Amino acid sequence: MATTVSSLRVDFEPKDSSLKSANINLTGAPLNLLKLFGLRPTSVPVPPLPEGVRVVTIAEYKQAAACLAEAFAEDEVVRYPVDTPDRAHWTEQEKWDLHVEILEYVTYAHILKGLVTTVGDFEAVALWMPPGTNMDDYLTMFKSGMWRLNYRLSAEGKRRFYNEFLPLLHDTKHGTLGARDADSWYLVYIGTSLRGRGKGNASKLIRHVTSQADKDGVPVYLESSNEKNPPIYRRFGFETVRTVYLHRAEKNVELDIMVREPVRVEKK
Repeated sequence: MATTVSSLRVDFEPKDSSLKSANINLTGAPLNLLKLFGLRPTSVPVPPLPEGVRVVTIAEYKQAAACLAEAFAEDEVVRYPVDTPDRAHWTEQEKWDLHVEILEYVTYAHILKGLVTTVGDFEAVALWMPPGTNMDDYLTMFKSGMWRLNYRLSAEGKRRFYNEFLPLLHDTKHGTLGARDADSWYLVYIGTSLRGRGKGNASKLIRHVTSQADKDGVPVYLESSNEKNPPIYRRFGFETVRTVYLHRAEKNVELDIMVREPVRVEKK
Protein backbone atom coordinates (compact mmCIF):
# COMPACT_ATOMS: atom_id res chain seq x y z
CA MET A 1 0.00 0.00 0.00
CA ALA A 2 2.21 2.16 -0.12
CA THR A 3 3.48 5.63 0.34
CA THR A 4 3.93 3.48 0.09
CA VAL A 5 2.39 0.20 -0.06
CA SER A 6 0.35 -2.89 1.58
CA SER A 7 0.76 -5.98 4.23
CA LEU A 8 -0.56 -2.98 4.04
CA ARG A 9 0.80 -0.83 0.88
CA VAL A 10 2.56 1.80 -1.36
CA ASP A 11 1.93 5.53 -1.37
CA PHE A 12 4.33 8.19 -2.48
CA GLU A 13 1.85 10.93 -1.77
CA PRO A 14 1.82 11.66 1.96
CA LYS A 15 -1.68 12.48 2.82
CA ASP A 16 -2.00 14.75 4.87
CA SER A 17 8.53 12.16 15.16
CA SER A 18 11.06 10.86 16.10
CA LEU A 19 11.33 8.89 19.28
CA LYS A 20 14.34 7.18 20.67
CA SER A 21 14.08 4.07 22.70
CA ALA A 22 16.71 3.91 25.39
CA ASN A 23 15.75 0.52 26.40
CA ILE A 24 13.93 -2.02 24.44
CA ASN A 25 10.82 -3.50 25.91
CA LEU A 26 8.76 -5.60 23.58
CA THR A 27 5.16 -4.66 24.28
CA GLY A 28 5.74 -5.13 27.94
CA ALA A 29 8.09 -8.13 27.75
CA PRO A 30 11.52 -7.38 29.24
CA LEU A 31 14.44 -7.77 26.86
CA ASN A 32 16.12 -10.38 29.06
CA LEU A 33 12.95 -12.51 28.93
CA LEU A 34 12.93 -12.27 25.15
CA LYS A 35 16.57 -13.33 25.05
CA LEU A 36 15.78 -16.25 27.35
CA PHE A 37 13.32 -17.56 24.74
CA GLY A 38 15.61 -16.74 21.85
CA LEU A 39 13.31 -14.05 20.51
CA ARG A 40 15.68 -12.28 18.16
CA PRO A 41 15.42 -10.83 14.67
CA THR A 42 15.74 -13.41 11.90
CA SER A 43 18.77 -12.84 9.72
CA VAL A 44 17.77 -12.29 6.10
CA PRO A 45 20.11 -11.60 3.16
CA VAL A 46 20.32 -7.85 2.58
CA PRO A 47 20.96 -6.63 -0.97
CA PRO A 48 24.06 -4.43 -1.24
CA LEU A 49 23.16 -1.05 0.22
CA PRO A 50 23.50 1.95 -2.10
CA GLU A 51 24.73 5.26 -0.75
CA GLY A 52 22.24 6.78 1.67
CA VAL A 53 20.18 3.61 2.27
CA ARG A 54 20.50 1.74 5.54
CA VAL A 55 18.76 -1.02 7.48
CA VAL A 56 16.49 0.03 10.37
CA THR A 57 17.27 -1.59 13.73
CA ILE A 58 14.89 -2.66 16.48
CA ALA A 59 15.91 0.35 18.55
CA GLU A 60 14.60 2.60 15.75
CA TYR A 61 11.20 1.02 15.12
CA LYS A 62 9.26 3.96 16.53
CA GLN A 63 10.97 6.47 14.27
CA ALA A 64 10.35 4.29 11.23
CA ALA A 65 6.70 3.77 12.18
CA ALA A 66 6.26 7.52 12.73
CA CYS A 67 7.36 8.17 9.14
CA LEU A 68 4.82 5.63 7.84
CA ALA A 69 2.07 6.99 10.09
CA GLU A 70 2.58 10.46 8.64
CA ALA A 71 2.69 9.14 5.07
CA PHE A 72 -0.53 7.12 5.54
CA ALA A 73 -2.35 9.61 7.75
CA GLU A 74 -5.40 9.67 5.49
CA ASP A 75 -4.97 6.41 3.59
CA GLU A 76 -8.29 4.56 3.38
CA VAL A 77 -6.67 1.12 3.43
CA VAL A 78 -4.29 1.67 6.32
CA ARG A 79 -7.04 3.40 8.30
CA TYR A 80 -9.62 0.74 7.36
CA PRO A 81 -9.64 -1.05 10.76
CA VAL A 82 -9.44 2.25 12.67
CA ASP A 83 -12.14 4.43 11.10
CA THR A 84 -15.12 2.22 11.90
CA PRO A 85 -18.74 3.11 12.81
CA ASP A 86 -18.37 1.61 16.28
CA ARG A 87 -15.47 3.99 16.98
CA ALA A 88 -17.37 7.09 15.89
CA HIS A 89 -17.35 8.28 19.51
CA TRP A 90 -13.54 8.26 19.66
CA THR A 91 -11.63 11.52 19.40
CA GLU A 92 -9.30 12.12 16.46
CA GLN A 93 -6.36 11.82 18.86
CA GLU A 94 -7.51 8.38 20.03
CA LYS A 95 -7.83 7.22 16.43
CA TRP A 96 -4.42 8.66 15.57
CA ASP A 97 -2.82 6.90 18.52
CA LEU A 98 -4.25 3.56 17.35
CA HIS A 99 -3.11 4.27 13.77
CA VAL A 100 0.45 4.84 15.02
CA GLU A 101 0.27 1.81 17.31
CA ILE A 102 -0.70 -0.51 14.45
CA LEU A 103 2.18 0.72 12.32
CA GLU A 104 4.60 0.28 15.21
CA TYR A 105 3.56 -3.36 15.54
CA VAL A 106 3.80 -3.95 11.79
CA THR A 107 7.20 -2.23 11.56
CA TYR A 108 8.56 -4.24 14.49
CA ALA A 109 7.37 -7.48 12.89
CA HIS A 110 9.15 -6.63 9.64
CA ILE A 111 12.36 -5.78 11.46
CA LEU A 112 12.17 -9.21 13.10
CA LYS A 113 11.28 -11.31 10.06
CA GLY A 114 11.70 -9.11 6.99
CA LEU A 115 13.72 -6.09 5.93
CA VAL A 116 13.11 -2.45 6.87
CA THR A 117 15.17 0.25 5.15
CA THR A 118 15.32 4.02 5.39
CA VAL A 119 16.94 7.08 3.86
CA GLY A 120 18.12 10.15 5.73
CA ASP A 121 16.66 10.85 9.14
CA PHE A 122 13.67 8.59 8.48
CA GLU A 123 12.61 10.74 5.54
CA ALA A 124 11.40 7.59 3.79
CA VAL A 125 10.86 4.04 5.02
CA ALA A 126 10.23 0.76 3.20
CA LEU A 127 8.97 -2.51 4.69
CA TRP A 128 9.88 -5.60 2.67
CA MET A 129 9.28 -9.33 2.93
CA PRO A 130 12.17 -11.05 1.10
CA PRO A 131 11.74 -14.34 -0.76
CA GLY A 132 11.05 -17.32 1.47
CA THR A 133 10.02 -15.28 4.53
CA ASN A 134 6.77 -14.59 6.34
CA MET A 135 5.67 -13.17 9.69
CA ASP A 136 2.65 -15.34 10.38
CA ASP A 137 4.12 -17.34 13.26
CA TYR A 138 2.98 -16.94 16.86
CA LEU A 139 6.38 -15.85 18.17
CA THR A 140 6.49 -12.92 15.77
CA MET A 141 2.92 -11.98 16.73
CA PHE A 142 4.00 -11.98 20.38
CA LYS A 143 7.29 -10.18 19.92
CA SER A 144 5.92 -7.43 17.71
CA GLY A 145 2.80 -6.80 19.79
CA MET A 146 0.47 -7.68 16.90
CA TRP A 147 -1.52 -9.86 19.32
CA ARG A 148 -2.66 -6.71 21.10
CA LEU A 149 -4.82 -5.73 18.15
CA ASN A 150 -7.28 -8.39 19.22
CA TYR A 151 -7.95 -6.15 22.23
CA ARG A 152 -7.29 -2.71 20.74
CA LEU A 153 -9.46 -2.94 17.64
CA SER A 154 -13.22 -2.58 17.90
CA ALA A 155 -15.54 -5.44 17.00
CA GLU A 156 -15.96 -4.02 13.48
CA GLY A 157 -12.24 -3.25 13.28
CA LYS A 158 -11.43 -6.89 14.02
CA ARG A 159 -13.89 -8.10 11.41
CA ARG A 160 -12.31 -5.79 8.85
CA PHE A 161 -8.71 -6.62 9.76
CA TYR A 162 -8.82 -10.35 10.52
CA ASN A 163 -11.78 -11.57 8.48
CA GLU A 164 -11.49 -9.42 5.37
CA PHE A 165 -8.25 -7.48 4.97
CA LEU A 166 -5.60 -10.07 5.86
CA PRO A 167 -7.29 -12.98 3.99
CA LEU A 168 -7.76 -10.77 0.92
CA LEU A 169 -4.08 -9.78 0.85
CA HIS A 170 -2.90 -13.36 1.37
CA ASP A 171 -5.21 -14.96 -1.19
CA THR A 172 -4.68 -12.24 -3.79
CA LYS A 173 -0.88 -12.44 -3.60
CA HIS A 174 -0.89 -16.23 -3.83
CA GLY A 175 -3.47 -16.22 -6.62
CA THR A 176 -1.51 -13.62 -8.58
CA LEU A 177 1.97 -15.12 -8.28
CA GLY A 178 1.07 -18.80 -7.97
CA ALA A 179 4.14 -21.02 -7.68
CA ARG A 180 6.38 -17.93 -7.65
CA ASP A 181 4.80 -16.53 -4.48
CA ALA A 182 7.46 -17.87 -2.12
CA ASP A 183 10.27 -16.64 -4.38
CA SER A 184 9.10 -13.03 -4.73
CA TRP A 185 9.99 -9.78 -2.99
CA TYR A 186 6.96 -8.13 -1.38
CA LEU A 187 6.89 -4.37 -0.87
CA VAL A 188 4.50 -4.12 2.04
CA TYR A 189 4.83 -0.42 2.81
CA ILE A 190 6.87 2.44 1.47
CA GLY A 191 6.26 5.87 2.91
CA THR A 192 7.80 9.30 2.56
CA SER A 193 7.46 11.96 5.25
CA LEU A 194 6.44 15.49 4.31
CA ARG A 195 9.99 16.76 4.81
CA GLY A 196 11.40 13.89 2.71
CA ARG A 197 9.37 14.55 -0.44
CA GLY A 198 10.90 15.54 -3.75
CA LYS A 199 14.36 14.16 -2.95
CA GLY A 200 14.19 10.80 -4.69
CA ASN A 201 14.20 8.94 -1.37
CA ALA A 202 11.45 6.45 -2.27
CA SER A 203 13.18 5.75 -5.59
CA LYS A 204 16.38 4.80 -3.75
CA LEU A 205 14.49 2.39 -1.48
CA ILE A 206 12.69 0.71 -4.38
CA ARG A 207 15.74 0.40 -6.65
CA HIS A 208 17.76 -1.04 -3.77
CA VAL A 209 15.63 -4.19 -3.93
CA THR A 210 14.57 -4.27 -7.59
CA SER A 211 18.22 -4.38 -8.66
CA GLN A 212 18.70 -7.49 -6.52
CA ALA A 213 15.45 -9.01 -7.80
CA ASP A 214 16.77 -8.59 -11.35
CA LYS A 215 20.01 -10.37 -10.46
CA ASP A 216 18.05 -13.23 -8.87
CA GLY A 217 15.43 -13.35 -11.61
CA VAL A 218 12.45 -12.99 -9.26
CA PRO A 219 9.32 -10.78 -9.31
CA VAL A 220 8.47 -7.91 -6.95
CA TYR A 221 4.87 -7.55 -5.73
CA LEU A 222 2.96 -4.68 -4.14
CA GLU A 223 -0.54 -3.36 -3.51
CA SER A 224 -1.18 0.34 -4.13
CA SER A 225 -3.92 2.06 -2.17
CA ASN A 226 -3.44 5.49 -3.77
CA GLU A 227 -4.77 6.06 -7.29
CA LYS A 228 -1.91 8.51 -7.97
CA ASN A 229 0.77 5.87 -7.46
CA PRO A 230 0.40 3.25 -10.22
CA PRO A 231 1.87 5.63 -12.86
CA ILE A 232 4.81 6.22 -10.52
CA TYR A 233 5.37 2.50 -9.98
CA ARG A 234 5.29 1.90 -13.72
CA ARG A 235 8.48 3.97 -13.99
CA PHE A 236 10.16 1.21 -11.97
CA GLY A 237 8.77 -1.57 -14.16
CA PHE A 238 5.61 -2.47 -12.20
CA GLU A 239 2.40 -3.25 -14.06
CA THR A 240 -1.14 -3.43 -12.71
CA VAL A 241 -2.40 -7.01 -13.02
CA ARG A 242 -5.72 -6.74 -11.21
CA THR A 243 -7.78 -4.63 -8.83
CA VAL A 244 -9.39 -5.86 -5.59
CA TYR A 245 -11.77 -4.23 -3.15
CA LEU A 246 -12.55 -4.06 0.56
CA HIS A 247 -16.32 -4.02 1.02
CA ARG A 248 -17.19 -3.36 4.66
CA ALA A 249 -16.94 0.46 4.62
CA GLU A 250 -19.62 2.82 3.31
CA LYS A 251 -17.91 2.71 -0.08
CA ASN A 252 -15.65 0.07 -1.56
CA VAL A 253 -11.94 0.63 -0.92
CA GLU A 254 -9.76 -0.13 -3.93
CA LEU A 255 -6.33 -1.75 -4.11
CA ASP A 256 -4.32 -1.99 -7.33
CA ILE A 257 -2.24 -5.16 -7.48
CA MET A 258 1.07 -4.57 -9.23
CA VAL A 259 3.88 -6.91 -10.21
CA ARG A 260 7.33 -6.14 -11.52
CA GLU A 261 8.87 -8.88 -13.62
CA PRO A 262 12.66 -9.26 -13.42
CA VAL A 263 14.74 -7.53 -16.04
CA ARG A 264 17.42 -9.68 -17.57
CA VAL A 265 20.85 -8.65 -16.33
CA GLU A 266 23.61 -9.16 -18.88
CA LYS A 267 26.66 -10.79 -17.37
CA LYS A 268 29.86 -8.88 -17.96
